[in-house]
Amino acid sequence: MNVRLRHDAIVRSLRRNGTSTIDTLAEEVGASRRTVLRDISALRDEGYVIHSDVGRGGGLQLDPQSIQTRAKLSVPEVFALLISVAAMRAAGNLPFAELADAGLAKIEKALPPDKVKDLRAFLECLHIGQLSPLQDLSDTGKMDPDLLSAFEAAFLNRHMIRFDYRDAKGRKTRREVEPQAMLILPPLWYLVGWDPARGDFRHFRMDRISTPEALSGTTFRRRHVPFEDDVCPYSALTP
Repeated sequence: MNVRLRHDAIVRSLRRNGTSTIDTLAEEVGASRRTVLRDISALRDEGYVIHSDVGRGGGLQLDPQSIQTRAKLSVPEVFALLISVAAMRAAGNLPFAELADAGLAKIEKALPPDKVKDLRAFLECLHIGQLSPLQDLSDTGKMDPDLLSAFEAAFLNRHMIRFDYRDAKGRKTRREVEPQAMLILPPLWYLVGWDPARGDFRHFRMDRISTPEALSGTTFRRRHVPFEDDVCPYSALTP
């Protein structure tokens, strides 16, 4: 269990149980007493109010009103928030839009400068449009949670990406493409990739992509994706 997951597990345990001991927490998260003590110190630094009661029957208690005051979000997490807000806005169903924008701006300010640069580079690859009313949504599935992390590495480092793809007829193929853009046509999301084997752009529904991986050691040039203002015609999205 990595540090972030361990911290989350400790906070959940303290909220759930009210009082816990270092030994109990160490057993729950699979770490040593020393590691959990460091975790408690780090959580306090982040703004959590954790009381220590000594003596028999004592232990650690998390103030029920305590919250994390420092945001520790990765670029994919912030990107997921931004594109979700952007997608809702494009669909015309984003209430409290100004508050959402203000909150996201604060999150961006909390990121290190290099992460902000990565985030903006990621956002340049994003395009949002309206879905054709002819699109069949009956087979829409869930997206692989590993997609964003794989896309981050592929888009930012310009690595080709490999994945398994299931087309509209259920046929499965193994694909390798240059990730050039992400297209969101709520509620469908697409990876727009340049397929070297076909010498053309291809659109891949992200809910049909599985086992994605960025191919280190490969590189490609950024291409202009010919999106229209009312992207995208229905016929172009049926690979």
